[in-house]
Amino acid sequence: MNSLGEAIGNNFYALSLMWRICPKQVVHRAITRFLGYFEWLFYSAFFMKYVINSLISEKEISSILFFVIITIGVFGCISLYNSYVKGKIEPLAQVIINRELNVRIFAKVQNVELSCFEDESFYNKYMLAVNKADECLTEIIDLIWGIVFGAIATCTAFFLLYKIDKWAILFVIFPIIGNFGFNKVLGRIEFERNKDMAPYNRKIEYINRVMYMTDYAKEIRLTNVFSLMKKHYSEAIQELINTAHKYTFKGMIFHWLQVIFTFSFIFEGLLIYGAYRSLVTHALNLAELSVITSIMVSSTWILISFTESLMKGFKNGLFIWNLRSFLEYEEKIPEDYDGIDPGEEIKTIEFKNVSFMYKDKMVIRNLSLEIRKGKNYALVGHNGAGKSTLIKLLMRFYDPTEGEIFCNGRNIKEYNLQKYRALFGTAFQNCSIFSMSVAENVLLGEVSEKDRDLVKEALRMADVYEKVKTLPHDIDAMLTKEFSEDGAVLSGGEFQKIGIARAFARRCAVKIFDEPSSALDPISEFYLFDSIKNNCKENTVLFISHRLSSVQNADWVFMLEGGEIKEEGTHSMLMEKKGIYADMYTKQAENYLATPAHDIKNGIFDLKEVTHGKEC
Repeated sequence: MNSLGEAIGNNFYALSLMWRICPKQVVHRAITRFLGYFEWLFYSAFFMKYVINSLISEKEISSILFFVIITIGVFGCISLYNSYVKGKIEPLAQVIINRELNVRIFAKVQNVELSCFEDESFYNKYMLAVNKADECLTEIIDLIWGIVFGAIATCTAFFLLYKIDKWAILFVIFPIIGNFGFNKVLGRIEFERNKDMAPYNRKIEYINRVMYMTDYAKEIRLTNVFSLMKKHYSEAIQELINTAHKYTFKGMIFHWLQVIFTFSFIFEGLLIYGAYRSLVTHALNLAELSVITSIMVSSTWILISFTESLMKGFKNGLFIWNLRSFLEYEEKIPEDYDGIDPGEEIKTIEFKNVSFMYKDKMVIRNLSLEIRKGKNYALVGHNGAGKSTLIKLLMRFYDPTEGEIFCNGRNIKEYNLQKYRALFGTAFQNCSIFSMSVAENVLLGEVSEKDRDLVKEALRMADVYEKVKTLPHDIDAMLTKEFSEDGAVLSGGEFQKIGIARAFARRCAVKIFDEPSSALDPISEFYLFDSIKNNCKENTVLFISHRLSSVQNADWVFMLEGGEIKEEGTHSMLMEKKGIYADMYTKQAENYLATPAHDIKNGIFDLKEVTHGKEC
């Protein structure tokens, strides 16, 4: 966003957006700005001239007082109106703006595809768009009216000066140079200084943030890292001081020139010129001299206000551009896409020659597989093999770069997206826990009275209900301390089990468990997969794991490596192949047990016996 045309276009966009959100605020901001400039011009150009001319011409004091009283009454009404706007209109309007703007932002956030949040450029726009967006938009509208009425008021003031003395208008050149010339140079100096300071400010902000976060409290108290951070902090402060010194002299000179041109030349210069024209050449009478001096002050401040509005308008153009490009972004996979109703049953899922490239890196390569109703399938492989990406493609968080995914014989792109996703119950590896009750965290929605037994049963299946029962208010207990000091903070494994309970609670055709046991010990892991097997008999189950001990009872195993299916089959079949799967299984089992390698390779390994043995 660099050109004048783009800046003007973005400011008009902000004005039209605000008009749709809260027209009342737009109107009142315009009126208050207009009245502000009107007061300045009326007092300096008309009030002073009338009073002085009346005194010189020896008008009746009653008529002068009547004019003064009327003026005081008008200005009093303007002041009363401004108080009404500030005290009532603006606070209420700000709430409306905040609500309506966030409705639009949140709707866009909810509708954009997942890849947007993994795109640094898009995410930065999002963060800049939502950061005090309502306040920024209100300020921009105020600045727009400041520019519009400021330009009109400036031209009016210059015209009035010209009417009194055409040569007096030349003095206006000085504040124009001061405001537009030297102020622009000062803005460039400030920009360069802030750019040079940015790395050190980021370091200071990081250290300040770390010192207040509980995540770092233990390390700070148990190690010497505080001294190291203090050293980095002091170095950053010193660099800020050095950078400030670097720009001090240049900034001081141009600031002095700005003040001289903006104030001194027009104030003292125009006053001396007016005195000369009045006392020496007698070209101006006392009333005209008072008007010149009064307009001189008003026009200077009007010009300064106009310039500040103009400069801030260009500066805030970046915010408008971010907000506009965010709100006008066209989603590639819109969440509200309305296609065919997929029904409530999934008979088959097929990946046909699917490839997927993420940020110029091929993650999935020409992959084909088939999943049939009622079976248990396992996706296994090392970290980075493409297992989770496969699930994201299935859930249509992304679309394949090449190939197609079919559900019940139709390309999944043809289905209504929300109804299609409702066919799946998912438990992700890094599940997010919300600052809500346990029940709300399980259902991820409103909890009715009839849902309470469903929540408890899901928690039992995930082997975490016994812990939840110990919390105040049972399943109504608040999780995290974000909004409540009484909020429960559970262990990583317990939080993961609550995430797993979400999949158990979902009434759907397919259950997906993405590394559901990553935060669990081997024994808890065994019981979890035993629970999945026993409680999801009516469902098609797809689970991801890099721990192969958990997949022995799967009906079919897909072994992924480098985004490709290297091997597939039952556990026994893959062990007999003595390939990648068997090698990985053997190495993992050796780490768990003192079982001879040849027994493991021959499949002589019963995890159930081992886990019971460990319990004893």
